[in-house]
Order: sequence, then C-alpha cells, then structure tokens
Amino acid sequence: MEFKVVWNKRVEKQVQRLPYRIQLLFFTLVNDIMRTGAIQKKWKNFSSLGGNKYHCHLTYDWVACWEWEKGTVTIEVYYAGSRENAPY
Repeated sequence: MEFKVVWNKRVEKQVQRLPYRIQLLFFTLVNDIMRTGAIQKKWKNFSSLGGNKYHCHLTYDWVACWEWEKGTVTIEVYYAGSRENAPY
C-alpha cells in the first residue's frame, strides 16, 4: 500500500530554509513514509508523540513532525525545522 504525504505552504517554506543536506534527509524520510506508512521504526530517532502524531530527528538539531489517522492513506507533515522550535 502506498501512502500520500501532504504539507501546507508554511511547511514548504520551513523545508526551503533547511540546509541542503537536511532537505535531502527530509525527502528521504518522506519517501520512506510514502512507501511504508507513518510508523518509521527503522529511523533511529523516530518516536510517537502520542495519539496520532509522530516525529523523527533528522539530525541532532533538525526534526520533522507528522500526523496520521489510522485507516487512512493521507499523512500530513505539520513541521520541519529546528529542534528548539518543534511543536511538542
């Protein structure tokens, strides 16, 4: 089953401000989410935030957060940026 990953314009701007190598990691994570779903246990720094929210540290300083309703194929990224400003 393939999943659809979406994000809004605010997240698009956040991604554009990431350093290039972090953008590559972000899009690698997005590809993995598209192929296998929101639960990404193969990523070393993945964890659940409770409920239907998840996050993964791309590096020590950078993080991506997303949410997924079980039973759906759409996963929404709601944050991509610095660890200090992460909404959790």
